[in-house]
Amino acid sequence: MSRIHSILGAITLSVLSSHLVLAQDTRMSFFITSAGPGNGANLGGLAGADKHCQGLASAVGAGKRTWHAYLSTSASGGQAAVNARDRIGKGPWYNAKGVRIAESVADLHGDKNNLTKQTQLNEKGEVVNGRGDTPNRHDMLTGSQLDGTALPGAEDHTCRNWTSGGEGSAQLGHHDRQGGGNNPTSWNSAHGSKGCSQENLRSTGGDGLFYCFAVN
Repeated sequence: MSRIHSILGAITLSVLSSHLVLAQDTRMSFFITSAGPGNGANLGGLAGADKHCQGLASAVGAGKRTWHAYLSTSASGGQAAVNARDRIGKGPWYNAKGVRIAESVADLHGDKNNLTKQTQLNEKGEVVNGRGDTPNRHDMLTGSQLDGTALPGAEDHTCRNWTSGGEGSAQLGHHDRQGGGNNPTSWNSAHGSKGCSQENLRSTGGDGLFYCFAVN
């Protein structure tokens, strides 16, 4: 009987553990895309980027939430600029392992956020390659300043508002908080890209990846 009780106890613990993991996973409200759409920084605009976030989230069972890409756009064609920080909800946000990465928008853009290579996971719960890995994929498309707002001026920082896979440039962040640029340790505004094609993005240590946040 003691052996049977031990087996039943082990099964019960396993089931409980599975439920705990599931409960933790359902808290996911932030991830890095495991892959971009494949055409460099041409994401189909903000709508296309949001759709990509939603699709990746749905593939891992998190599609009931509304997902937005952390991307800014420039004023164009009579349309006002859009700030990435204004389109991601209020927080708090958790990664695929249930680890909190930021409590609020202010916390996210402050010095006490929990944004590291180990916490900024993709939707599958995997660590994304950074500097020193092969290939390096640490450049994240953001089009944003350090505070999460759109960059001013006529210079292109958003690859024509995420519709160009050729000419232009995109402001990038480093998810691993290291590298080159004016702000090498910044997760959202380290430096600009050489261009907007997949090849251009890869040549500086990226792969057309970006951040996704659940707004609800």
